Amino acid sequence: MTHHHRRGANGAGGTMTLDRTTPIEAVAPAILTATIAVGSESDAVVANPRTGCVYVANQLDNTVSVISGQTNTVTATIPVGNPQGMAVNSLTGDVYVTNFNHGTLSVICGLTNTVSATIPVGSLPISVAVNSLTGDIYVTNFSDATVSVISGRTSTVTATIPVGTSPYGAAVSLLTGDVYVTNFSDGTVSVISGQTSTVTATIRVGTSPAAVAANPLTGAVYVTNFSDGTVSVISGRTSTVTATIPVGTGPAGVAVNPPTGAVYVTNVKNGTVSVISGQTNTITATIPVGNGPVGVAVNPLTGAVYTANVGDDTVSVIFG
Repeated sequence: MTHHHRRGANGAGGTMTLDRTTPIEAVAPAILTATIAVGSESDAVVANPRTGCVYVANQLDNTVSVISGQTNTVTATIPVGNPQGMAVNSLTGDVYVTNFNHGTLSVICGLTNTVSATIPVGSLPISVAVNSLTGDIYVTNFSDATVSVISGRTSTVTATIPVGTSPYGAAVSLLTGDVYVTNFSDGTVSVISGQTSTVTATIRVGTSPAAVAANPLTGAVYVTNFSDGTVSVISGRTSTVTATIPVGTGPAGVAVNPPTGAVYVTNVKNGTVSVISGQTNTITATIPVGNGPVGVAVNPLTGAVYTANVGDDTVSVIFG
């Protein structure tokens, strides 16, 4: 793989109560529709709903590939640092890329596909999340056990927040403004108030929690437990685990489709994506993709799902 440790096995299941009314899920079966070659060691991906473009981090190339969502072809390659994690502001179209070995965050203008700023953060920044409503950006610093908070308006660090050991994934709940950070070595999730930039709760989940995603409509939060082969479901209202869902081996990435409530989980060791019903917390499909899928992203406007496959340097495109 790469700088991080993503391995896993199986776990146990459960049930949950959603925080708000659950959207109606799509009934069309999910199918693989395209495979796109990108750069070397590609394991993070985001979809820009404003432009329809898809961005892929190529770690060994120190670049970001830009894919047209219409043609499924690479239209640009952007030099950055040593790219690891990615996030997009759905309102401005700006794309944020953590440079793991450089200790920086690159800001890419989504309209011009050029780097507009490079911001120093902590040691070994691994993931990034953005609150599209406030413009605030959150970067997990793996070696520092901190989260850097960056103003999207000034491109400066406004706060540094201590969290658990080896902070890994990050996600913002647009419903509450809370930020969820997985602590890989602790088996916990830190909940940060977006208003006060302080930790308000620490939630125990599975072993080696990696990626995290939040449903902006229901407030449900999904965490991949890499060493357990499970996904923990957290209530954004109570900050408690309400379900544990068995998936594949080595669940690495997770993304939510807000209009349908469907949750997509990459299983890096199986070469598959598990599709979870947000209503029932059960697996509704298992989709073969490329070799070593890690990152996953959903374009909420089109419903297209993208996986970054680190084993064969491709992006798989799923519809449904």
